[in-house]
This record gives sequence, structure tokens and C-alpha cells, in this order.
Amino acid sequence: MMRYAMAIDLKRCVGCHTCSVACKMANNLPNEIWWNRILTVGGEAMDTAAGTFPNNTLEYLPVNCQHCANPACVKACPVGATYQREEDGVVIQDYDQCIGCRYCMVACPYSGVRQFNWKKPEYHVDFAVGDANITPHQYNTVSKCTFCVHRLAEGKKPACMELCIGRARYFGDIDDPESEVSKAIQGRTYFHLLEEKGTRPHVYYLT
Repeated sequence: MMRYAMAIDLKRCVGCHTCSVACKMANNLPNEIWWNRILTVGGEAMDTAAGTFPNNTLEYLPVNCQHCANPACVKACPVGATYQREEDGVVIQDYDQCIGCRYCMVACPYSGVRQFNWKKPEYHVDFAVGDANITPHQYNTVSKCTFCVHRLAEGKKPACMELCIGRARYFGDIDDPESEVSKAIQGRTYFHLLEEKGTRPHVYYLT
């Protein structure tokens, strides 16, 4: 059975946020909505190092929906608006079914990966950007990273991978040993976010 997964090489990520912008543009995300964030592992503010010179440390941690094999959000949704696709394991949010209760946001252990549209979607420009076949965003609904399923349907990769200057992301069927993502994790050490939660994430962080 196909199971889409993503591997992110933390040694290659330079914290440029290009993936975040590519995601926002391709999915025509409303103002203040970000599905893909780059967190700073260092000081208290973005792009600041921890420690005292010369013993400083600074790393980046890209965070988006983990597309878990055992997603807590799916179990929490009372109307089936959050569901997992049987054909590839991608976790989807159905805006037409969503009632805005935000139970999925409470259940998800990965803070910030689910975003809530508190008001009618607003944009800094007066025309739609990104891919023409994305699902229009709606007021009073939860939204999240979809692994760009509209692009997958066309045989493309998620938008966050298109412009990554460090080539830090790998994607594909984790059950296929010949896939890009499977080859990327071979022989590498990696971790999953909050493994102790039992959600079995499909995002691998290579160290």
C-alpha cells in the first residue's frame, strides 16, 4: 500500500523560509495563514543563536502537518471533516464538512500545524495566486498542509520542495524502497517529532 512521506535533512536546511513562501503562494493561503513554518532551534527569537560565543548553536526545524499514520486529529473530528486517504495515507481537511469546532487543533500534538480561518479569507493582493486547482479557502474552517494533493494528482511534488535552495526535502512512497524518500533515509539517523505520542508521523527529520 502506498504511503506518502517526507524526509527533511536538517544539515541542509539553512532557514531561508523559501519553502514556507512557496507553500503559501502555491496554495493561495490567506493573510496570516502559514502551513509550513521554519522554527529556530537556538535563542529565544527567530534566527538567534543559543549559548555564549564562541560556543553558540543554531539550527532550524521545518514544521508542517506530519500526516501521521495514527492521526489524533481524525479521531477527534466529530463530523469526519478530517480524514485519512486510504490510497496514500495523506491526512485531508474537508472545508465543506468542517464546522469550526477546532477539536482537531486541540487533539493535534504538533502546535501550529493546523490553522483556523477566523474571518473571511483576506489577501494582500486582489487576485488569486498559485495553482488553479486548489480548494478555495473558507471562513470558520480549519486548514493545514495537504502535501499538495492537487499537485500529486498531476504527478508533481509538493510546492515546498520546488525552490528549496539546500535541496533539503525528499518525498515519495515510504513503502517503496526505490522511492526518493526511502533512499534518503537509508543509512541516516533520523527522528520523528513527539514519537511518544503514538501518532506515527510520516515526516522524517534527518540528522
